[in-house]
Amino acid sequence: MRRIRGQRGTALLEAAVTMPILLLIAVGVFEFGRAYQIWQVLTNAAREGARIAVLPGTTDGQIVTAVRDYMTNGALPEAGAATVTVDRNAAVGAYSGSRISVDYPFEFIVLGPVARLVTPSAQTGAPFTLRSAAIMRNETQ
Repeated sequence: MRRIRGQRGTALLEAAVTMPILLLIAVGVFEFGRAYQIWQVLTNAAREGARIAVLPGTTDGQIVTAVRDYMTNGALPEAGAATVTVDRNAAVGAYSGSRISVDYPFEFIVLGPVARLVTPSAQTGAPFTLRSAAIMRNETQ
């Protein structure tokens, strides 16, 4: 069976059009998966800080150190740049509790530069802050 002359190179053209789209989707899946994994580490770090904060006799410095240590052990490269907020008088129903908030600077590795290549002034892929918090009721003495 002979091909029609006008169809020569059609497969190459189709591949050239679809491959960038498929690669962008694959990279997007990895990038958002990485963002979700980092958010999970932040959530667990805040929870670990809240566990320490509810114990009598702990200092804010111990709490911040525990949160940063958890982030470092979770392989977050910017653990030192994270903002850890300790609130020991948060309302938990009729009781008081300790609320630990963690703000972490996040930047896409591939999507950000690709978005800036397409449109230099685009906010798509720009760095942003991932935020997580945990609250636990304070123990009484």
